[in-house]
Amino acid sequence: MAEDIRNDGSAQEEPDDGAALGRSIRDARRAKGWTLEEAGRAAGIGRSTLSKIENNHTRPSFDIVRRLTQALDMSTPQLFLQSGQSAISGRRDFTPKGEGEARTTPTYQHELLCPDLSSKRMLPYISTIKARDLSEFDTWIRHSGEEFMYVLSGELLFVSEHYRPLPMKAGDSLYYDSGMGHGCISTSQEDAQVLWVSLE
Repeated sequence: MAEDIRNDGSAQEEPDDGAALGRSIRDARRAKGWTLEEAGRAAGIGRSTLSKIENNHTRPSFDIVRRLTQALDMSTPQLFLQSGQSAISGRRDFTPKGEGEARTTPTYQHELLCPDLSSKRMLPYISTIKARDLSEFDTWIRHSGEEFMYVLSGELLFVSEHYRPLPMKAGDSLYYDSGMGHGCISTSQEDAQVLWVSLE
Protein backbone atom coordinates (compact mmCIF):
# COMPACT_ATOMS: atom_id res chain seq x y z
CA MET A 1 0.00 0.00 0.00
CA ALA A 2 1.27 3.47 -0.88
CA GLU A 3 1.48 6.01 1.91
CA ASP A 4 0.59 9.70 2.02
CA ILE A 5 1.09 12.18 4.84
CA ARG A 6 -1.87 13.70 6.66
CA ASN A 7 -1.91 17.35 7.63
CA ASP A 8 -0.90 16.35 11.15
CA GLY A 9 2.19 14.55 9.83
CA SER A 10 0.95 11.01 10.36
CA ALA A 11 1.06 8.39 7.64
CA GLN A 12 -2.07 7.67 5.63
CA GLU A 13 -2.44 4.65 3.41
CA GLU A 14 -3.78 5.02 -0.12
CA PRO A 15 -5.42 2.23 -2.11
CA ASP A 16 -3.15 0.43 -4.54
CA ASP A 17 -4.76 0.73 -7.98
CA GLY A 18 -2.53 -2.00 -9.42
CA ALA A 19 -3.68 -4.50 -6.82
CA ALA A 20 -7.34 -3.70 -7.52
CA LEU A 21 -6.80 -4.13 -11.25
CA GLY A 22 -4.97 -7.42 -10.71
CA ARG A 23 -7.77 -8.77 -8.53
CA SER A 24 -10.39 -7.77 -11.12
CA ILE A 25 -8.50 -9.53 -13.89
CA ARG A 26 -7.96 -12.65 -11.78
CA ASP A 27 -11.65 -12.77 -10.81
CA ALA A 28 -12.74 -12.40 -14.45
CA ARG A 29 -10.32 -15.14 -15.54
CA ARG A 30 -11.56 -17.53 -12.87
CA ALA A 31 -15.18 -16.73 -13.74
CA LYS A 32 -14.42 -18.02 -17.24
CA GLY A 33 -12.73 -21.10 -15.80
CA TRP A 34 -9.49 -20.25 -17.62
CA THR A 35 -5.96 -21.04 -16.52
CA LEU A 36 -3.28 -18.36 -16.65
CA GLU A 37 -1.99 -19.94 -19.85
CA GLU A 38 -5.42 -19.95 -21.51
CA ALA A 39 -6.17 -16.35 -20.59
CA GLY A 40 -2.70 -15.20 -21.63
CA ARG A 41 -3.07 -16.92 -25.00
CA ALA A 42 -6.47 -15.27 -25.57
CA ALA A 43 -5.02 -11.84 -24.78
CA GLY A 44 -1.76 -12.39 -26.63
CA ILE A 45 0.51 -12.11 -23.59
CA GLY A 46 2.72 -14.57 -21.72
CA ARG A 47 1.55 -16.65 -18.76
CA SER A 48 4.25 -15.19 -16.50
CA THR A 49 3.31 -11.64 -17.48
CA LEU A 50 -0.33 -12.29 -16.62
CA SER A 51 0.67 -13.81 -13.28
CA LYS A 52 2.72 -10.70 -12.45
CA ILE A 53 -0.22 -8.44 -13.35
CA GLU A 54 -2.65 -10.42 -11.19
CA ASN A 55 -0.25 -10.29 -8.25
CA ASN A 56 0.60 -6.60 -8.76
CA HIS A 57 4.26 -7.32 -9.52
CA THR A 58 4.21 -5.24 -12.70
CA ARG A 59 2.24 -2.29 -14.05
CA PRO A 60 0.67 -3.27 -17.40
CA SER A 61 0.56 -0.90 -20.35
CA PHE A 62 -2.76 0.49 -21.55
CA ASP A 63 -2.62 -1.81 -24.58
CA ILE A 64 -2.22 -4.93 -22.42
CA VAL A 65 -5.10 -3.84 -20.14
CA ARG A 66 -7.24 -3.33 -23.22
CA ARG A 67 -6.42 -6.79 -24.61
CA LEU A 68 -7.12 -8.46 -21.27
CA THR A 69 -10.45 -6.73 -20.75
CA GLN A 70 -11.53 -7.68 -24.27
CA ALA A 71 -10.42 -11.30 -23.93
CA LEU A 72 -12.07 -11.66 -20.51
CA ASP A 73 -15.26 -9.74 -21.45
CA MET A 74 -14.61 -7.12 -18.80
CA SER A 75 -16.93 -4.44 -20.14
CA THR A 76 -16.72 -1.82 -17.38
CA PRO A 77 -14.80 1.21 -18.68
CA GLN A 78 -13.54 1.90 -15.17
CA LEU A 79 -11.07 -0.95 -15.66
CA PHE A 80 -9.21 1.25 -18.13
CA LEU A 81 -8.27 3.62 -15.34
CA GLN A 82 -4.79 3.10 -13.99
CA SER A 83 -3.02 5.08 -11.31
CA GLY A 84 -3.48 8.80 -11.78
CA GLN A 85 -0.20 9.57 -10.03
CA SER A 86 2.47 10.57 -12.51
CA ALA A 87 5.61 12.65 -12.41
CA ILE A 88 4.79 13.96 -15.88
CA SER A 89 3.02 17.32 -16.02
CA GLY A 90 1.49 19.26 -18.89
CA ARG A 91 0.07 16.15 -20.55
CA ARG A 92 -2.64 16.24 -23.21
CA ASP A 93 -4.54 13.87 -25.44
CA PHE A 94 -6.78 14.77 -28.38
CA THR A 95 -9.60 12.80 -29.97
CA PRO A 96 -11.11 14.08 -33.26
CA LYS A 97 -14.88 13.84 -33.55
CA GLY A 98 -16.02 10.25 -34.05
CA GLU A 99 -12.51 8.81 -33.71
CA GLY A 100 -12.58 7.54 -30.13
CA GLU A 101 -11.86 3.90 -29.32
CA ALA A 102 -14.98 1.75 -29.76
CA ARG A 103 -15.99 -0.72 -27.04
CA THR A 104 -19.23 -2.68 -27.39
CA THR A 105 -21.18 -4.45 -24.67
CA PRO A 106 -24.61 -6.14 -24.90
CA THR A 107 -26.28 -3.03 -23.48
CA TYR A 108 -24.04 -0.09 -24.45
CA GLN A 109 -21.88 1.12 -27.33
CA HIS A 110 -18.97 3.09 -25.84
CA GLU A 111 -16.57 5.49 -27.53
CA LEU A 112 -13.56 6.01 -25.25
CA LEU A 113 -12.21 9.54 -25.54
CA CYS A 114 -8.53 10.48 -25.23
CA PRO A 115 -7.53 6.81 -24.74
CA ASP A 116 -3.80 7.21 -25.37
CA LEU A 117 -3.01 8.46 -21.86
CA SER A 118 -2.53 5.31 -19.80
CA SER A 119 -2.29 7.03 -16.42
CA LYS A 120 -5.15 9.33 -15.47
CA ARG A 121 -7.69 9.93 -12.72
CA MET A 122 -10.74 10.11 -14.95
CA LEU A 123 -12.02 8.38 -18.06
CA PRO A 124 -14.34 10.27 -20.42
CA TYR A 125 -16.46 8.39 -22.94
CA ILE A 126 -19.61 8.78 -25.02
CA SER A 127 -22.12 5.96 -24.86
CA THR A 128 -25.15 4.96 -26.87
CA ILE A 129 -27.69 3.23 -24.62
CA LYS A 130 -28.79 0.15 -26.58
CA ALA A 131 -30.70 -1.54 -23.75
CA ARG A 132 -34.49 -1.15 -23.85
CA ASP A 133 -35.47 -3.32 -20.89
CA LEU A 134 -33.89 -4.16 -17.53
CA SER A 135 -34.03 -7.84 -18.44
CA GLU A 136 -31.13 -7.20 -20.85
CA PHE A 137 -28.79 -6.74 -17.87
CA ASP A 138 -27.43 -9.94 -16.29
CA THR A 139 -26.69 -8.06 -13.07
CA TRP A 140 -26.15 -4.56 -11.73
CA ILE A 141 -23.23 -2.60 -13.16
CA ARG A 142 -20.93 -1.55 -10.35
CA HIS A 143 -17.28 -0.57 -10.02
CA SER A 144 -15.10 1.55 -7.74
CA GLY A 145 -15.14 5.33 -7.87
CA GLU A 146 -17.74 7.89 -8.89
CA GLU A 147 -19.33 8.85 -12.19
CA PHE A 148 -20.74 11.93 -13.89
CA MET A 149 -23.31 11.47 -16.66
CA TYR A 150 -24.69 14.11 -19.05
CA VAL A 151 -27.49 13.20 -21.47
CA LEU A 152 -26.57 14.41 -24.96
CA SER A 153 -29.68 13.24 -26.82
CA GLY A 154 -32.78 11.11 -26.42
CA GLU A 155 -34.41 10.01 -23.16
CA LEU A 156 -33.45 7.28 -20.71
CA LEU A 157 -34.27 5.72 -17.38
CA PHE A 158 -31.45 5.53 -14.82
CA VAL A 159 -32.06 2.65 -12.43
CA SER A 160 -30.12 1.91 -9.25
CA GLU A 161 -30.38 -0.37 -6.25
CA HIS A 162 -31.07 2.33 -3.63
CA TYR A 163 -33.32 4.80 -5.46
CA ARG A 164 -36.46 4.94 -7.55
CA PRO A 165 -35.92 4.85 -11.35
CA LEU A 166 -34.92 8.32 -12.57
CA PRO A 167 -36.21 9.54 -15.97
CA MET A 168 -33.64 11.72 -17.76
CA LYS A 169 -33.68 13.73 -21.00
CA ALA A 170 -31.20 15.72 -23.10
CA GLY A 171 -29.46 18.34 -20.97
CA ASP A 172 -29.97 16.48 -17.66
CA SER A 173 -26.92 15.45 -15.64
CA LEU A 174 -26.22 13.11 -12.74
CA TYR A 175 -23.32 12.47 -10.35
CA TYR A 176 -23.34 9.20 -8.42
CA ASP A 177 -21.35 6.56 -6.57
CA SER A 178 -20.52 3.95 -9.21
CA GLY A 179 -20.08 1.30 -6.51
CA MET A 180 -23.88 1.42 -6.21
CA GLY A 181 -25.51 -1.04 -8.60
CA HIS A 182 -26.88 0.85 -11.60
CA GLY A 183 -27.87 0.70 -15.26
CA CYS A 184 -29.54 2.73 -18.02
CA ILE A 185 -32.21 1.92 -20.60
CA SER A 186 -33.32 4.08 -23.53
CA THR A 187 -36.96 5.16 -23.45
CA SER A 188 -37.12 7.49 -26.47
CA GLN A 189 -37.70 6.37 -30.05
CA GLU A 190 -34.00 6.79 -30.76
CA ASP A 191 -31.27 5.32 -28.56
CA ALA A 192 -30.17 7.85 -25.94
CA GLN A 193 -26.60 9.10 -26.06
CA VAL A 194 -24.70 10.24 -22.97
CA LEU A 195 -21.34 11.63 -21.98
CA TRP A 196 -19.90 9.70 -19.05
CA VAL A 197 -16.86 10.58 -16.95
CA SER A 198 -15.62 7.84 -14.61
CA LEU A 199 -13.52 9.05 -11.68
CA GLU A 200 -11.20 7.18 -9.36
